[in-house]
Amino acid sequence: MLRAMTDPRTPSAPSQPAAPAQATGVSAGAEGNWFGYRPVDPDAKSGLVRAVFDSVAGRYDLMNDLMSGGIHRLWKDTLMEMVAPRADMTLLDVAGGTGDIAFRFLERGGGRAVVCDITESMVRVGRDRSYDRNLLTGVNWTVGDAERLPIASRSVDAYTIAFGLRNVTRIDAALSEARRVLKPGGKFFCLEFSHVVLPVLREIYDVYSFQVLPRLGRMVAGDEDSYRYLAESIRRFPEQQAMVKRIEAAGFGAVRVRNLTGGIAAIHSGWRI
Repeated sequence: MLRAMTDPRTPSAPSQPAAPAQATGVSAGAEGNWFGYRPVDPDAKSGLVRAVFDSVAGRYDLMNDLMSGGIHRLWKDTLMEMVAPRADMTLLDVAGGTGDIAFRFLERGGGRAVVCDITESMVRVGRDRSYDRNLLTGVNWTVGDAERLPIASRSVDAYTIAFGLRNVTRIDAALSEARRVLKPGGKFFCLEFSHVVLPVLREIYDVYSFQVLPRLGRMVAGDEDSYRYLAESIRRFPEQQAMVKRIEAAGFGAVRVRNLTGGIAAIHSGWRI
């Protein structure tokens, strides 16, 4: 679970990007100093990310199709199987602007969904889509930051964030907020592009991400820079076991990781204790 930018960018990375070390997991909080492979002031990062998603809000599903070859739909179905929606369950979906996760939750028998996204244009797209699907009740929309959620403490049964955690300025702050809003015994789920565990697939995926994807972004969406940022942000996201440790450090128990499609994506889950 972006937009054209005028800021100067580094060239496309090689198959083994010469990025700062976060591609395999950096120290906690260091992600806030980087926007893709470009060093930035942490206080400026959320605005840059918001600008990216403003530019792609109307084409967000297309973006995910290009990023994953369409497989993101199957990944989201797998996520929802793990969530196991029930009529008495309240779901908070963070960075869920266009509603993909919330709609799946409601269509599978979930009780109530709250969608929170930092980008107002993404929320507008999601709300419009809910009207198109005739989902007029059971879902609420709010604009908010994953690091400072406008949600009451201990108020939701499940927390999901799909393709959003790598874009926050301070991952540990977002994890702390996830724990705060979950009821005791509530479940945390993060679906995110991750680090490929199969060497041959890794080489192919690097070529696709850094050489093919930005060109597709330019041709299909007129936005090469945003798609290059997406590829860079994936490589800078902590690797799977590093994320397990950070989720545990945030106070979650029974933390697990499930690789999808050879590690192109992964689902991390844990219980709020």
